Amino acid sequence: MWPSAVEDPQLIDLYRTPPGPWLRLNFVASLDGAGTVDGRSAPLSGPADKRVFGVLRMLCDALVVGAGTVRDEGYHALRLDAGRRAWRVEHGLAEYPTLVIVSKRLDLDPALDALAGAPVRPIVLTRTGADPGKLGEVADLITVGDDAVDLVAGVAALRERGFAHLLSEGGPMLFGSLAAAGLVDELCLTVSPLLAGAGAGRIIGGPQLPEPERLTLRHVLYDDGLLFLRHAR
Repeated sequence: MWPSAVEDPQLIDLYRTPPGPWLRLNFVASLDGAGTVDGRSAPLSGPADKRVFGVLRMLCDALVVGAGTVRDEGYHALRLDAGRRAWRVEHGLAEYPTLVIVSKRLDLDPALDALAGAPVRPIVLTRTGADPGKLGEVADLITVGDDAVDLVAGVAALRERGFAHLLSEGGPMLFGSLAAAGLVDELCLTVSPLLAGAGAGRIIGGPQLPEPERLTLRHVLYDDGLLFLRHAR
């Protein structure tokens, strides 16, 4: 199936998740396994990827990203167009998803558009003892863990706030930590027809998994050389 030939209602049906708590990852990678080109994922993407990207954001209650990804990818405020906002309200979701940033050191500039320009107040998951500085003026801080951010406790805290469907766009360290903690229900992976070459990092980093985990292929889409793979528990 070609995403460029599919209207949003069909894409929405293809990417619907089961009712109840669900944590989905969305990543793009090159043919040789690189997660970035020159430090950014954008060169691996394309129009169809951005379309799926937009649908996944529309479907989630909260978007969870690492602080490094927010800085490196130049994240902007999490806004949606009027049509997608109307769809969310019609289907019982908040008008906008909430941005959740995972940050061990709280080295985030409160003036970042992702924070200061957010249509709804973002959340920052952090650890005990991190200096909030002025971040509390633009975001709600949730402390989970002492030496590191406890993602199990963090996800539980988000669920207590009503964020059942979580979407994460990275980065690799967050992916690895979520996977090692057994929190990942689904991976949506776009495979770009590029060879990035030696030295580029993979889409996953951080701690080793206790053991390899097998996911089930739910669908494959194709457009302009890009493959869209959806795997889930």
